[in-house]
Parts: sequence; C-alpha cells; structure tokens
Amino acid sequence: MRFTSETVGLIACLLLAGNQNNNNAVQGFSLGGANNIISSQTTPTSKLNTNAKTLRSSTRIAAAAAVEAVNGSKEETSTPPEIRLNVPEKARTVSSVCTSGTLCTSSYMEDIEGAPFGSFVDYVLDDEGNPVLLMNEMSMHTVNIQKAGPGSPVTLFAQLGGPTSTSGPAQGQDVSRCSITGTIEKIESTVEDWDALRMRYGIAHSYADQVMDSPKFHFYRLMPTKIYFVGGFGVSSEWVPPQEYREATPDILAKEASSITSRLNRDHGDDLMMTATEILDVAEVEKVRVTGVDRLGMDLRVTRRMPRRKNKLLTDEFRLGFRIPVISVEDAKSEVLKVFQEAWEKKNGITWGDGEVPGADIPVIKTAEDNLM
Repeated sequence: MRFTSETVGLIACLLLAGNQNNNNAVQGFSLGGANNIISSQTTPTSKLNTNAKTLRSSTRIAAAAAVEAVNGSKEETSTPPEIRLNVPEKARTVSSVCTSGTLCTSSYMEDIEGAPFGSFVDYVLDDEGNPVLLMNEMSMHTVNIQKAGPGSPVTLFAQLGGPTSTSGPAQGQDVSRCSITGTIEKIESTVEDWDALRMRYGIAHSYADQVMDSPKFHFYRLMPTKIYFVGGFGVSSEWVPPQEYREATPDILAKEASSITSRLNRDHGDDLMMTATEILDVAEVEKVRVTGVDRLGMDLRVTRRMPRRKNKLLTDEFRLGFRIPVISVEDAKSEVLKVFQEAWEKKNGITWGDGEVPGADIPVIKTAEDNLM
C-alpha cells in the first residue's frame, strides 16, 4: 500500500511521539515552538519497522532521467520544469527584491569621455518590471544621460544582499545578480501609471516624499533591451530576452529566502549533513551549506573529501526539489523539515511496510561538480 506524502507526514508524527525515557529508542524529529525549530525526541524501536538491508540501499533519484548537464556541458537534457525557477524568473526576482543598484552611464568629462561611470541609485519596478528611478537633474549620471542624448544605452546593476536589498547581508560574488541594459527616458506626469509609481517609490524609499515634487527631481524609466543574469560565483549565467523577463513572476519567497537560508545553515548543520549522506548519497562529507531557497526547492553546496586523496576537498552543487511548489514561508519550512525527517528515517533503516526507501521520491539533480581531480 502506498501513502501520500501528507499521510506519511501524519503517521511519522504519530509514530515519533514515543516515550523519551525508553532506553531502546532511536532519534526522531518534531516541530518545536513558533519558529518550527527541529527538536529531539525518542521513539520506541518496537514501533519502527527497521530493515538492515534498507540501510545499504542507495537513494533512488526520482529525477534521474532529468539529470542536468553540469559545468557548461551542451549535452541535451530534460530537466523537470518544476524543480528549478527558470532564468527569467530568477532575473525578475533579483530586480524585484533589490531597491537600489549601480547605474552605469557614459561619462562626458574631459580626459575620461566615453568611460563607464557608475553611480549608486535607488529604484522601484513598474508593473512590467521596468526600473523607475527618481533622479536629481544636477546629478552626474543625469547630466551624462542628457549629454549622451535620446536613445543612448545605460545599464542598471543590482545584486542580492546589497545595501537596500531585502534578501539579507551581502556574500561577495556568491549571490545572484542582474544587469539591465536599455534606454532611459523621462516620465511625464500624464502617463497612466504616474500615481502608482509615485506611491510605490514613496513606500520603498522614505525620503522620496520630501523631494519628488521638487522641480529639480524627475522620474525616469529604464526600458530594457538586454538583460544578463548571473546565479553566483562559478555557476550559471545567461542572457534573458526582455519579453520573457517582463512576463516572468518574482519568486514568492524572495524576500524571506535569505533569512530561511541563514537559519538552516545556523541551526541545522547535523540535519544538512544527514541530508547529504542519505538523500544525496554523498560520501566523505565535510561540510554542507544551503545557498538558496525558493518556492520549488533549495540549493545545497556539499564539500567532500576525495576518495583516494583524503587531503583533497571537492565541492558539488545540488538542487533538491520540493514535491509540490510552496506558497508561503510556513509551507517552505514544512517541506524542508520533511526532507530532514526522511533523511533520518533512511539513516535508521525505517520503511513504511512496502520496502520503499525514505526520500526515494525527492527530486534531486546535480547542478555543478568539482572536476579538478
């Protein structure tokens, strides 16, 4: 008989509600407190179906037929679309989470004429994902734009973890980032979304109400012609068609992803190690770190020792998908806890009576591997 994941979760909670004082017990998990922190409890071994042979069984990867090519390989694959956000969604998520960035214009100053000139600017997005900036007409980047004339390209660069990003503190190059190149034009007060843009900008930037009515400040809209997305240090980078970017939806967990990631790395090191060894089937694991979480799953960076050279460390990237897309932070916590629970069950040889290995149907793909052997 095969149970749904929801039924399995309910049965797990019932089975793991054992007597903590029983001497013949194994370690279990439960949700503890308002923050859903995993806490320890014990369950009598007599209530568990333990199978030693299962302990030696390797995890069956449900997405095995969809293993993604790694390190830039051109090999044709058929990755399930539900496991990872597509690149336009990732780019739109970065530009939506960030509210500031670097605006690159072409300098008109003597001796550096034509050189790229970077300025820190604040922005919001309109309904189509176009950046909207409130700029002083005397600012150097504004003067550069006026001197360059209509149709001259500019680039807005934004990355997660920036000074006004809601994604949390910066982590160097190991963060997603997006460059939006296009033409910029002044927004007239007669446009249909004028009031909406003013309100949106005022909410995102508290100082704006004091200056947006000044005759020296004007709103400008950047119309993308090229968009470049980078997923982090040494991982995917890709050009995004502007139309696909406009039609993409930002990830629902975008503003909370950093706090979820930080909590997992801070509080659940043992659970992550167990996930790497039992669900990902990685041996000689030295360190596991969550690098990202979204509505479709989470990304894990696993450092392991080389089999024949113990002093050599190798690092691989994995995508561990949720069985169903989540629609809230609480749903995401629940899905992560299910993964930890099934990793523990597999380690302890627990089955549900049909011989299936816990975690066997969790979709997993390797997204990058250390090939410097």
